Amino acid sequence: MKKRKVAVVMVDRANYGRLQPVLAAIEAHPDLELCVIAGGTMVLERFGHAVDVVQRDGHSVAQEVYMELEGSHPITMAKSVGLGVLEFASALQHEKPEIVFLIGDRYEALSAAIASVYMNICLVHAQGGEVSGSIDESARHAISKMAHFHMPATKRSADFLVRMGERPDTILTVGCPATDIAANLMGDPPSDFINSRGSGAQIDLSKPYLLTVFHPVTTEYGGEAAQTRELMLGLERVGMQTLLLWPNIDAGSDHVSKEIRRFRDLHKPDWLRVIVNLTPEDYARTLKHAACAVGNSSSFVRDAGCYGTPVVLTGSRQNGREWDSHVTHIPVTASDVESAIRLQVSQGRYPVSHLYGDGKVAPRMAQALAELTPYLQKRLAYVAEQPI
Repeated sequence: MKKRKVAVVMVDRANYGRLQPVLAAIEAHPDLELCVIAGGTMVLERFGHAVDVVQRDGHSVAQEVYMELEGSHPITMAKSVGLGVLEFASALQHEKPEIVFLIGDRYEALSAAIASVYMNICLVHAQGGEVSGSIDESARHAISKMAHFHMPATKRSADFLVRMGERPDTILTVGCPATDIAANLMGDPPSDFINSRGSGAQIDLSKPYLLTVFHPVTTEYGGEAAQTRELMLGLERVGMQTLLLWPNIDAGSDHVSKEIRRFRDLHKPDWLRVIVNLTPEDYARTLKHAACAVGNSSSFVRDAGCYGTPVVLTGSRQNGREWDSHVTHIPVTASDVESAIRLQVSQGRYPVSHLYGDGKVAPRMAQALAELTPYLQKRLAYVAEQPI
């Protein structure tokens, strides 16, 4: 019997951090053929060229999609969506998958979704139905409305999809595959790798350290520089050794990066190291062993709970997300950052959370992809079919 070809679209480093177990599960399934399409910042050198990690893990990459306009401005994001539709359409025309599988809420993923449904390819969307800040929420819901099938991460998200008019029978599984990584994670953080990359202070990962990721909020464009200054001042007041990852490519990211460089040049912190990227496992190990994670990454809401890592969640980027007791949510002011970090570090580890899954999600996703019956014409759940 011919295998079902599933094109898995990944557009940034966080995508692969979630989907790595899914790729392995698809490749291991006897009825599925994996086709990886990498685009967005995954194929850009200044973001660590994460596509190399995918290939080092043994997965062939069928297509690389270049779609990002430089500028980190709202207009470059909007134009990149258009370029993405063009380029993903070409990639899909070449590969001819039966199913396109994508995850999350990125504008690059929105481009792939548009190309898929207009080319009459069945679309499966993971992590729909969630609530968050920034334009990402609008992109996520738009993808959900285009998708033929859904794999939400939580029960609440599944319920929200039904309330949005999605048919319950199109919701195939519930859970985030990042929990599979957490369930099987072994080893210590990659101290030698971290200290041989990027720049700044040497980090002794056997001692308490902070992990910081701070992305711009696109709907607050123009305010990210001031927020970054406040964040860095708060970190300086704490003075704990800190590993900081550069922000994503969203509008305002150049302002965030500029403020980080400016702070580094003016203050010459002996506690700060900045790097571009980590493999999914190395990022997970670093997050797992951190004394506290600080910033606005969705991984701090989702993945950190799997390890009981304390989190100081800053600003509005994750507003409305589901999180467990490990998260303290604060505005981005230096005083709030300082006090919240001190409180969370003194609190120590939290109980492990299973809010986002049980660590056995990816095999269920692969099985669902093999068993679903593709269809093309969507209908709202409450609209009855009319006879021809």
